[in-house]
Amino acid sequence: MLSRIYIKNFALIDTLEVSLNNGLQVITGETGAGKSIILGALRLILGERADAKSISNAQDKSIVETEFDLNNQFKKFFIENDLDYEHQTIIRREILPSGKSRAFINDVPVTLDVLKELSSQLIDIHSQFETSNLFTSEYQFKIIDGLSENKNGIEDYKNEFSDFQSLKIQLKRLQTQLLENNKESDYKQFLLNELEELGLDQIDYEEVQNRLSVQENAGMISENLAQILSRFHQEEMGILSFFNEAKTKLSKIAEVSHSFSELDERLETSFVELKDIISGLEDEADRIEINPENLALLSELNNKINALLVKHNVSDINELREIRDQLSGEQNSASELEASIVAIEENISKKEIKLQSLAEKLSKNRKKSIPVFIKKAEGLLKKLGLEKAKVDIELQDTAEFNAFGKENIQLLFQANSGFPLKPIQTAISGGERSRVMLAVKKIIAESDELPTLILDEIDTGVSGKVAEEIGNLMREMSEDMQLIVISHLAQVAAKGNDNYKVIKQDISGKTQSTIVPLSDEEKLNEIAQLLSGSKITEAALAQAKELIDN
Repeated sequence: MLSRIYIKNFALIDTLEVSLNNGLQVITGETGAGKSIILGALRLILGERADAKSISNAQDKSIVETEFDLNNQFKKFFIENDLDYEHQTIIRREILPSGKSRAFINDVPVTLDVLKELSSQLIDIHSQFETSNLFTSEYQFKIIDGLSENKNGIEDYKNEFSDFQSLKIQLKRLQTQLLENNKESDYKQFLLNELEELGLDQIDYEEVQNRLSVQENAGMISENLAQILSRFHQEEMGILSFFNEAKTKLSKIAEVSHSFSELDERLETSFVELKDIISGLEDEADRIEINPENLALLSELNNKINALLVKHNVSDINELREIRDQLSGEQNSASELEASIVAIEENISKKEIKLQSLAEKLSKNRKKSIPVFIKKAEGLLKKLGLEKAKVDIELQDTAEFNAFGKENIQLLFQANSGFPLKPIQTAISGGERSRVMLAVKKIIAESDELPTLILDEIDTGVSGKVAEEIGNLMREMSEDMQLIVISHLAQVAAKGNDNYKVIKQDISGKTQSTIVPLSDEEKLNEIAQLLSGSKITEAALAQAKELIDN
């Protein structure tokens, strides 16, 4: 139950605080007094978008705070969302001058999603301008499911359907990805084969280039090596002969002068190194072989490597190896994609079987509840002045699953006898909408555990006996819930367990709206004014008293 409303710095409201009770709470007030402002503030508690333009004093924040009397059935929600459960729970929205807003439950900051989840279980606001909800499949399913045994079943179905939808989205994404991969798959496989055939891991590119250079210049290398070795080995004019002779003479000098000993040793070392160099040159000269076949093979390999470097726009063979590994991974990824697609398709098939079973159970329960709905709705409409009105609910099987099962729904209506039932959106007139919506709200209220319902001028456009019946119906609804009604009807106001009036007044040169509870005498005068207008007559007072007494 909504027990308290506090509003500060919101539109025409400077500060407003009002306590509410259980039963039928009737709010009256002249047009433009600020009733819609209060409702607009309460919609913030339902998680609707905040607007900095609603702030009256731009230098201060705006606050909307509500207090609810809760029972233990809400404990689970508080535990699941790590909140402190209180029987007197306070929900608050704050709008900062910057336009940002904050939400709190029992002074703990929460997200708007958490706020919406809780407030949707506590309060429902319905205005005369929202009767178009009656035309939606979602609302029509809500009506019939509320009468059936589908409360738990519809939740189970929606959870399974949500998973089903997620799987279908995943499947479509993977199929698209696989299709894109397949478009380039053949070419990528060709590139991969080309790189793998080359045997990149066994190739030392520098060694290949060196061996190729040697083969290409084998003749020149052999000729120059021969000349070098010939120069070293000439018997009288050769370098070795001169070097050996110099070493012998320097040794003799070192024997008589120790200052040459170090030079003698260095020359000896150089001579040994020179002979080793000559030996190495001789080995290389022996290995040099002019082999046209080997030259051709090395040239072919080098050309292939260079061609691949150019094709893939890289500079060394390590980058070619990286490209090969990447292409190999992509080909493996395609196989993994195919396996994932098969797995998801299997899961979808399992979900379809489960959804089919749940949808059939929902449909069976709905069909059993249709006669109950017809009887309740037509009985209520008769009380509300639509004596000839007929209603029905038509369920049509669908090929695909939807959010409510495997069927569509159509609420049918006809206000006059002798005419066929038609979809309600095409058959209902403006004057009939409010009464049909009230009857539906009454039916929903009987099965819904919603603690508080707010009806905003849903009785617009009716009078006399019908207005009296609307008041009786609202009083009856309030026996099972807190019903807050904004009305201009004296017949409804007379039924209120508690009455309040929204007034607009000038305070210090500024127009402000507020709400005040009415005493018994003030209630009587307010009802009389609703009957007679601005001037309250004795007849209006007598009629108001009669309405209250009845």
